[in-house]
Amino acid sequence: MHDAQDVGTDSAVTLVRMEEHVDEKPGESDSTSSSETIDGQPQREGWDNKIQYILAQIGFAVGLGNVWRFPYLCQKNGGGAFLIPYFIMLMLEGIPLFYMEIAIGQRLRRGSVGVWNHIHRYLGGVGIASMVVCFLIALYYNMIISWAFFYFFNSFQSPLPWKSCPVMPNMTINNHSVEVAECAETSPTSYFWYRNALDISPSINEPGSPVWRMCLSLVVAWLIVFIGMFKGIKSSGKVVYFSATFPYIVLVIFFFRGITLPGSMDGVAYMFTPDMSRLADATVWRDAATQIFFSLGLGFGGVIAYSSYNDLKNNCRKDALTVASINCATSIFASLVIFSILGFKAHHRSEQCMDHNIIKIHAFFNEYNPDHNMNDVAVQMDRKNYIHLLD
Repeated sequence: MHDAQDVGTDSAVTLVRMEEHVDEKPGESDSTSSSETIDGQPQREGWDNKIQYILAQIGFAVGLGNVWRFPYLCQKNGGGAFLIPYFIMLMLEGIPLFYMEIAIGQRLRRGSVGVWNHIHRYLGGVGIASMVVCFLIALYYNMIISWAFFYFFNSFQSPLPWKSCPVMPNMTINNHSVEVAECAETSPTSYFWYRNALDISPSINEPGSPVWRMCLSLVVAWLIVFIGMFKGIKSSGKVVYFSATFPYIVLVIFFFRGITLPGSMDGVAYMFTPDMSRLADATVWRDAATQIFFSLGLGFGGVIAYSSYNDLKNNCRKDALTVASINCATSIFASLVIFSILGFKAHHRSEQCMDHNIIKIHAFFNEYNPDHNMNDVAVQMDRKNYIHLLD
């Protein structure tokens, strides 16, 4: 192993090579705390065990990029065909860069700013830039978490506030309540989102007043972040047991619920039906490369920071392959969940459309096939309850 004074002149590539030649004794890779120091720096805290570290890296990598952005890019860029540039970029840039960040963080045992300053004083700006990026991402991620809290708090009502449209006060037609026009023209869920949750203004030039419900939810979100981090690794190391595993529990529940819904298989089939012509478009490859960076958290500084609490003799190459593989598998599994739900929504919307236009459908058959039987029509359309709509 190189002496501490030699590390300051090593490049990032050299540091990675150093990690490959570290002699590892049985049982040492499972211990993540170390008494070694670099350049006289005080002893750095370490993870309680290897599982904490792996869960922390998985929790950092797996997020909205896997659950929503990856399925969106699949839908946008040719369905199953997008998996081809995605896996190529994972091998060419994802795993090598992820491995490099783990190696330099583990070897130098410093955060992102300290690592890049240590490699070369002119590279300190890279660390500062990654810190600014993390701060900006934390701002909008916590806003998304506050939306989740808002819906969570409202879910304790019965019936759910987004189940049906609100009605106009003191207004009836033929003894029936009149729904709010905006909600009737869209849907109860959209109305609740734009009017109750966001209370959205007409345009960006009219910011409006703060929504106290959202402000309170945002405070709760930041408070939870503080509670999980105020003791540093000692508190965040315990939080990862929940924060890294809970999303998988929810995904599994949604998966089994989603595939049992009508039309779900149509959505899954749409996802895996490749449009190979899209591979000729350079933007598809760019989206795949961007998704790898965003999903694995490359260049954000988090990977370096987490690995800096590792033991110097930890097998970081194995960790890089493990976390990258789990992250990729999570993206595909989450896509199955999302597309099964989208398939159900499309099926439900098509049924609603036919229900609303059943009179027109009936008139069409009367014109072109006067001797038709409506029951036969219902069977052909995979609907068995059209007759009552004509009463």
